[in-house]
Amino acid sequence: MDDNTTQGEEIKVEVPESASVVTDAPKPEARAPRGGRGGDRGGRGGDRRPSRSGAKREPRERAEFDQRTILLRRVARVIAGGRRFSFSAAVVAGDRRGRVGVGLGKGGDTALAIEKAMRDAKKNMITVRTTKNMSIAHDVMAKDSSAIVSIRPAPERGIVAGSAVKLILEFAGVKDVTAKILSPSKNKLNIARATVKALGMLKK
Repeated sequence: MDDNTTQGEEIKVEVPESASVVTDAPKPEARAPRGGRGGDRGGRGGDRRPSRSGAKREPRERAEFDQRTILLRRVARVIAGGRRFSFSAAVVAGDRRGRVGVGLGKGGDTALAIEKAMRDAKKNMITVRTTKNMSIAHDVMAKDSSAIVSIRPAPERGIVAGSAVKLILEFAGVKDVTAKILSPSKNKLNIARATVKALGMLKK
């Protein structure tokens, strides 16, 4: 303490009005619990959307034709500025009830090429003349380009074939036959076309 201050004398300190302390300030409102039950934001206890698992889903419609891509390759065309690339696709399509076809399509991407090939396969479909047991009545043999295919009936043996021949026979719905590729060619497109040509030669 200062020596000039007498003991017991009150010391007055002036406090400016702008620095006055407010003691009666309102208390901040309590926040609602985040994600709590009954909250406005709809937590677990709030309104929930109905579960989709319990809803009945409509069954998807089965496609009219089954399809399979047997050949997909990138091809090039030479122009003045260089080479321009595109894709070529070969597709087999059938309804497994006697109709089958092979199509070829080209496009800037694979999806477009497959779509064009599918349209071409539908355009070139044939109806196979089969017996009551979905077999064939006699032996047939056909040649396309360098591929030669022979097909003959084989009761109670199923489909005995390989390469693209088996795929063509399955998509056509033919049963109880054996097939053989008589040429050294491994080109699946030519083999598939030869198989379709052979099936088109069947008689009732």
